[in-house]
Amino acid sequence: MKVSGRAIIFGDNVNTDVIIPSKYLTSLDPNELAKHAMEGIDPSFPSRAKSGVIIVAGRNFGCGSSREQAPIALKYSGVKCVVAESFARIFYRNAINIGLPVLESPGIRGLVNEGDTLTVILDEGKIINESKNIIVKANRLPNFILEIIMDGGLIEHLIKTMRGERYEV
Repeated sequence: MKVSGRAIIFGDNVNTDVIIPSKYLTSLDPNELAKHAMEGIDPSFPSRAKSGVIIVAGRNFGCGSSREQAPIALKYSGVKCVVAESFARIFYRNAINIGLPVLESPGIRGLVNEGDTLTVILDEGKIINESKNIIVKANRLPNFILEIIMDGGLIEHLIKTMRGERYEV
């Protein structure tokens, strides 16, 4: 599975309160949440992400509260994948549960600039920076996680599994 998009860069310790501020958690509409994604750090993010982007971040991306709305807001804003030096554990799991691809790639921040065109090959754990013509390794996701992501999230994966429609990696 491949995803491509322009890189939007963030630093270390990007908190879920910044990804989706708590005042918007009253909405259950993912499209409404998407309108406020990253509002605390970059108010222009939703308009920049609409075309489909890949977030490249530093260490501990998604730290803070365990709100599932954070990866939902990113996914529905147009984020195709998040590549970070490391993730907060609960954000990482929530992202997988809703079908948002997440890859850890130590050293990635120094190899990508804002606006670079990236192609992420999930099943190989490979990030291609098309703008710089370099390939960066990432920690490859296990097959069972790839299946969940390719099915669109955990609930969709369970439904497909029960129906015998599983995607095999």
